[in-house]
Amino acid sequence: MPVFETALPILILWAVIGYGFGSIPFGLLLTKAMGLGNLREIGSGNIGTTNVLRTGSKAAAALTLLLDGGKGAAAVLLARFLAGEDTAQLAGLAAFIGHCFPIWLKFKGGKGVATFLGLILALAWPVGIACCATWLVAAAISRISSLGALISAASSAVWAFLLGFSSLMSLAIILALMVFLRHKENIARLSDGTEPRIGQK
Repeated sequence: MPVFETALPILILWAVIGYGFGSIPFGLLLTKAMGLGNLREIGSGNIGTTNVLRTGSKAAAALTLLLDGGKGAAAVLLARFLAGEDTAQLAGLAAFIGHCFPIWLKFKGGKGVATFLGLILALAWPVGIACCATWLVAAAISRISSLGALISAASSAVWAFLLGFSSLMSLAIILALMVFLRHKENIARLSDGTEPRIGQK
């Protein structure tokens, strides 16, 4: 994270705004609006893209991916435009936390991968593209979405360093640790070979 130069009340304001953006449960809202059932009762019960895909609707899954990524990007870009770079990073982190722990769903949210990618793209698009490419390659080879997400998150700080965005490294490490914590059950299933593959219900 950068050294904060913005006044504390402004930082708090943008943390709240970022959290508000992140806490919008697009997967849940879309599946209800499209008549696909209660996402909480489908597959893993998670509100993210991978579980939305288990409804059988690729359109709903694609929209969830875009909107969950977009809310992270929106929080970053708006904060950067109105309050500066340090506030943008804080708003991005808050958006990620909001997705994972939305107040509207009793703090039981998603795992944050799309929001993570969206906010990284907005903060430093070369790093974001590298992380997205890493996820795509890892997921395509393994056919396991969670493995792609974990490898992408783990690589984010490395990409930030290699591509000249060292100010992003601390945030990338924090986000990667949170992604791993949110995927602890997936990691357990990966270790015993029972993690579902992409498209598997």
